[in-house]
Amino acid sequence: MRNFGIAASTSVLVCVIALATHAANVKRYGPGVTDTEIRIGQTMPYSGSLSAYGAIGKAHLAYVAKINAEGGINGRKIKLISLDDGYNPAKTVEHVRRLVEQDQVLLVFGSVGTAPNMAIRKYVNTQRVPHLFVAGGDSGWADPGKFPWTMGWQPPYREEAKLYARHIVQTRPRSRIGLLYANDDYGRDYAQGFKDGLGAGNVGMVVSEQTFQWTDPTIDTQVFALQASGADTVFSAMGGKHASQAIRKMAEIGWRPAHYTGVASTPVKAILEPAGLSNAAGLISAWYTKYVDVDKFKKDPAGKAYFEWAKIYYDGDPEDGLAIYGYEVAQALEYVLRNCGDNLTRENVMRVATGMNNVSFPVFLTGVRASTSPTDYRPIKNLQMMRFNGKSWDFFGDVVSY
Repeated sequence: MRNFGIAASTSVLVCVIALATHAANVKRYGPGVTDTEIRIGQTMPYSGSLSAYGAIGKAHLAYVAKINAEGGINGRKIKLISLDDGYNPAKTVEHVRRLVEQDQVLLVFGSVGTAPNMAIRKYVNTQRVPHLFVAGGDSGWADPGKFPWTMGWQPPYREEAKLYARHIVQTRPRSRIGLLYANDDYGRDYAQGFKDGLGAGNVGMVVSEQTFQWTDPTIDTQVFALQASGADTVFSAMGGKHASQAIRKMAEIGWRPAHYTGVASTPVKAILEPAGLSNAAGLISAWYTKYVDVDKFKKDPAGKAYFEWAKIYYDGDPEDGLAIYGYEVAQALEYVLRNCGDNLTRENVMRVATGMNNVSFPVFLTGVRASTSPTDYRPIKNLQMMRFNGKSWDFFGDVVSY
């Protein structure tokens, strides 16, 4: 009897282990996933006044082509459905509804812009669809209490703007500051962060605030108004053609204030070349990756890998910083999908995305890491200031954390 009991117990244990092993190996799929495919969706401004940022989507598509050519994600090819919304929020809503309800994508990835993503944020959260690595630094992409399915990637605009304001207070305490920003959530987020960085005692340094609409044909009137205010320092939150116009117009009228600007105005090929490189000399901004100096980046191992990829897969200018940004964020998507293993559900996508622990990506500056948690949706928490020398960007100061 005793031996029978031991045998029975052993048999039960073997069954339990077998069942547990089977359960661990079971494939779990969400919408858009099969044994051979992972469907992902996004919207991009391939047309319209911000079409330069479509380079991000083109880079995403090219990086996906590389992944697929190398065998996919754990044997599954990625199908990235990238739709043109022209930076029109109404079109974004239309496209994302199609992606979720008809194309049944697993997640929405890397879509560009504050206004378009704000327009879909409530919908994708109601539908419980991962809205991952939004291209933009609005504080609304890091609100897990209200929007647990939406996560950004780059440092928040408010934290970036605080860095500029504090630098001005420390190095130019008698400045007369003019603000120039888009009249939307994107611009207002930057403006609020900048004022927070000045502190209550220094808000009086701001002598003029000028805003613009993305549909405005030019930004000349706002530039003239800032000059007339007596401002000797400018902080701007612009992008696309408006950034190029403002930088060029300041030079044309012989007004050269100290100019701090958000990262959307920093791409050399897309923004500064149309503005005139010499006109942009002295511009100050901040970033967290190596690629802002293309000549140095070409010599770095991460840069060599990037340009080799671009030669094979990317149909565009490989020196466009927007393309390099798209490449970088696509690597973050690859990280998440690979770490999901065979559990490719929407819930597990968010579990992995919110569980990054000091992850280093090749293009990061030394000391920069990506970390997240279920209560911290801000992957990148480091920035270093940089100044444009008329050809490329030079970093200065230390890498700072916020």
